[in-house]
Amino acid sequence: MRKLLIGASASLFTLLTIAAIGLYWGYQSVVSFSQAPLNIDAEQELEIKRGSSFHQVAATLVERGAINDLWKLKLLVKLRPELSQIRSGLYQIETTDTVSSLLDKLTQGRVMVFNATLIEGKTIKEWQAELKQLPRINWQDDVFNIVLKANGDDSGLPEGKFFPDTYHYSAGDELSVIVEQSYQKMQQQLKVAWEGRDKDIPLASPYELLIMASIIEKETGKASERPWISAVFTNRLRKGMRLQTDPTVIYGMGDRFDGNIRRKDLREMTPFNTYRINGLTPTPIAAPSGASLLAAAHPADVDYLYFVSKNDGSHIFSKSLAEHNRAVNQYQRNR
Repeated sequence: MRKLLIGASASLFTLLTIAAIGLYWGYQSVVSFSQAPLNIDAEQELEIKRGSSFHQVAATLVERGAINDLWKLKLLVKLRPELSQIRSGLYQIETTDTVSSLLDKLTQGRVMVFNATLIEGKTIKEWQAELKQLPRINWQDDVFNIVLKANGDDSGLPEGKFFPDTYHYSAGDELSVIVEQSYQKMQQQLKVAWEGRDKDIPLASPYELLIMASIIEKETGKASERPWISAVFTNRLRKGMRLQTDPTVIYGMGDRFDGNIRRKDLREMTPFNTYRINGLTPTPIAAPSGASLLAAAHPADVDYLYFVSKNDGSHIFSKSLAEHNRAVNQYQRNR
């Protein structure tokens, strides 16, 4: 009997030892598996739809060949159940990802982030054409007016009311997500510029400041000249002189503009032609940057009334018409 018990104990010990070795080997295999890089040669997108289970995602990874040992993945999740709590969204699988880093990404919801850049000095129409090229976003017609209305603005005049910047979105977002951020940022920037403005500038409202900033933006080739260009327009307004700035003529021409401004264009009566109208244009003519908003709020303390391009992005500024005409002859007429 004693020999039988000794033999049974020895057999049990052997089985337990084998089981322990097996468990240790399995654990080590799973650890190695979790730290090993995925079997991919290039970046891939992985879309997890709402309601997808972990097993469905695992099957997709195996089908693609990114993971070979499904049983190890299942065992890994049994050891770390939190790794099965994946979130929906579009993910980027990197060539440097391991099984563990990918699962961390899926459970933490670190989805792909896309960029949308709204460039200063461009019009709503130009922005719309660029926004249509964005990947993975839900397009919305007339989105700028949709956002305006959502914020209590029923004017139907979106030009200039959205801030140029780079914005971020996730796959499947509505276009209004970006445009709303742009609108709110412009409201904030305009409020700061208006409240901190020089109190003697001849502008009656934040909207007039926005209009002035848009004209400055379109006339600026050299960033440091913004306050001087602002001073020219501010001085002309004070004296009751017309602004006489070409970008307003171009804006008023719309799609008819072919790259050239002719004498007849300068004489044409449009609501935006500052060679024909007094004061500011009825709306902004482009999206001003924060620097142009500040320049409109703080024109330089100079008495210039004219400027002409030197054809290198900079300008010659003049106090009198005679000085201006000499500059025009030198830089524009090559006399």
